[in-house]
Amino acid sequence: MPELLDDLITLRDWLRWGVSRFNEAKLFFGHGCDNAHDEAAWLILHALHLPPDRLDPYLDARLTRPERLAVLELLQQRIARRLPAAYLTHEAWQAGLRFYVDERVLIPRSYFAELLVEGFAPWVEDPAAIASALDLCTGSGCLAILMAHAFPNAHIDATDLSADALEVARRNVADYHLEDRIRLVQGDLFAGLRKRKYDLIISNPPYVTAQAMRDLPPEYRHEPEIALAAGEDGLDIVRRILAEAKKHLTPQGLLAVEVGHNKEIVEAAFPNLPLVWLDTESGEGKIFLLRREDLT
Repeated sequence: MPELLDDLITLRDWLRWGVSRFNEAKLFFGHGCDNAHDEAAWLILHALHLPPDRLDPYLDARLTRPERLAVLELLQQRIARRLPAAYLTHEAWQAGLRFYVDERVLIPRSYFAELLVEGFAPWVEDPAAIASALDLCTGSGCLAILMAHAFPNAHIDATDLSADALEVARRNVADYHLEDRIRLVQGDLFAGLRKRKYDLIISNPPYVTAQAMRDLPPEYRHEPEIALAAGEDGLDIVRRILAEAKKHLTPQGLLAVEVGHNKEIVEAAFPNLPLVWLDTESGEGKIFLLRREDLT
């Protein structure tokens, strides 16, 4: 496309072109950005090795021809492959922290991030008093790392069934120099933990229903199916967590599980559980909380 490289000169030119092409291709946004403008800006800034949060000072900067080629290639890959931007840049952001990601793990976007930034208040009165915590289905390890920041005295276990996912998590844990505080365990939920008990267990497990899996946009189909699909009603893994969690909680321990848009399904499936639904700025009723004494 030599004429394109000659016609589009400034970063502003490429941003306009990218937004137009993204809208034309009807791309789906849900892995960090929620619109064509922000995603095009993110990819362009990444291709140019510029800070991801500093667009305005560079809008009228003229790009060299190699820079234009790099931007064009990245934008075209997003369109042609319908690959989420985070997999193209190999980075995702949660609570202001950067995490490495690739197609071995879900792209981080958990509602837990906001709660952990606040030290899980008011449910955890003293973050420094949390001595042990568990992140079930850790994936990239991002929530375990956020837990390590939130609870400065906690030893954290992070489990996942996927050895590939744990390789990504290991890289992220090392990036934050938390190897001495976060232990990565391969296993099916609690299987590799023996009799260990925790003051707090959080989990962002697979919870996509069978119908929702059939309706997923192409972007989501690049993510590991094992990290998304959870049976007909999306609760196959949640049921197992609820059945086993009590024996892994300390007497005052808390269990919190993210279930996305499945609140009504969860309440119908477990009518006798005193579920407490936690709200965040980005979503209401996406995470439920139970105390150890609530589990039977």
